[in-house]
This record gives sequence, structure tokens and C-alpha cells, in this order.
Amino acid sequence: MAPVFDSVTPLGLFDKLLVVGLVYGCTLILRKEAALRLLAILTALYIAELSSKVLGLTATASFFHLLLFSAPVILAVIFQSDMRRALFSFWKRNKPGESDKPDVSTTVDELLKGLHELAERRIGALIVIIRQMSIDHLVQIGTEIDAKVTSELLNSIFLPYSPIHDGAVIIQREKITSAGCFLPLSQNPDIAKSFGTRHRAALGISEQTDVLVLVVSEETGKISIVHEGKITYDADPAEIRRLSRKAIEGRRAPRVTSAAE
Repeated sequence: MAPVFDSVTPLGLFDKLLVVGLVYGCTLILRKEAALRLLAILTALYIAELSSKVLGLTATASFFHLLLFSAPVILAVIFQSDMRRALFSFWKRNKPGESDKPDVSTTVDELLKGLHELAERRIGALIVIIRQMSIDHLVQIGTEIDAKVTSELLNSIFLPYSPIHDGAVIIQREKITSAGCFLPLSQNPDIAKSFGTRHRAALGISEQTDVLVLVVSEETGKISIVHEGKITYDADPAEIRRLSRKAIEGRRAPRVTSAAE
């Protein structure tokens, strides 16, 4: 067993730890929770590789060695949507003439008015606000609409007898562009079982794009904010207004923290 330990030089150990650290750092930029899980996996792989060498299991050690140093490629595959979002945000620059943001106060007022009217009547609603990234490849478009955001229109779309009330409304800049849209559901096993289809759809689209999603629960009448795979249940009206304005203007917003239902 001694030759095995003799082959583990300080430089070689530092080299492997450096790779683990770089992979962990890249993942941390994308998603903190996933980064912690990946760090644990990388540590386990390194221990497994070293243990296999100690036991003289050459083939097994080679297998773990391959997995360990394939981590950057595996990372790119697993987190491709997060990397695409990060790269898009990094390279996105305002074009000439885009620096002057439109006045969105009226749009935000109408949006919040519609949300609170729906919440008071306990009518379920799912509203997606596009910032910068396109979601066309992820969404099944229902009915195309080109109209200003008004509380009356939102109420009419989500009324139970409306043919498009089950889907999501898409807002881009200051207009409702489509309604009755179906979103990808989140596959996260840690989602609370109390969350229904609307909340799962909101989490699903927010995990893959930079959208802001607002959800009205028909069971409780509470309004939730969903962003980057995180949900704030029964959100504060002032926070809804602040984040909605940022999203309509196409600006990024800090990641929200989840709150238990």
C-alpha cells in the first residue's frame, strides 16, 4: 500500500484540489445550492479514487479518476440552461437609443390592480414577465394577443369560464403578447407538495430563463413571486411592484428567497 501513498505527491494533490475548486467556483456562480451538492459529489469521487488505489483496484480507480476529471463537461451539460442565461446577461448590452426606459408606471399599476382583484376573488392566475431572454422554445403558445396591460383584460382572461384561463399570460415590455400558454413544469423533487400546477409551471419556466412570474393561488388568494427557481409565497405588495417594474423594463433583479406556504 505504501507505493500508492508515495505516488500521491503534494503537487498532484494540489492539482486535483485545484480542479475541484474551479468546478465548484463555476457552479457557485450559477446556483449556490447545486454547487454545494456538486462539491460533496466531487469530494466523494476523489475519496473513492484514492480508496480504490489503496485497495489495489486499478480499474475501479481509473473509473473514478475519469468521472472526477470529466466534471467540467458534466457541469456544462447539467447546467447548460443556467450557463446560457449567465452568458446572455453578461454579453447583453443596450443598443443605441435603448437607454431611455419607457414610463411603465401605468402598466405596473394596472398589473397590480388586476392581481389584487383576482386575489380577492380567489381566481387563479399565472403571469410571466419577459426580461431579456426569449422563451418561445419552452412555451406552447395559446392565443396571441397584442394589447396593453389592463386590470379588466387580466380579469377577463383568468375568469373560470374563459377558454384560456388555465394557461399563462405573457407580458413583454408594456404589452400582453399572448395568453393561454402552457409552461414546462419543474421537476425539482424538493417543491412543497402543497403547490399546484400553476406554481410548478412558474418554477419550471423560471429555472430555465430570467423571467419574473407572478402567481395567484385560487385556494388561498395569495400572490407569489417566482424568479430563478425560487418562490416567495404571499409576497409583499411593495416587493411585487418593485420587481414587476424591473422586469417590465427588462432589468435584472436580485434572486428572491423562498418562503414556506
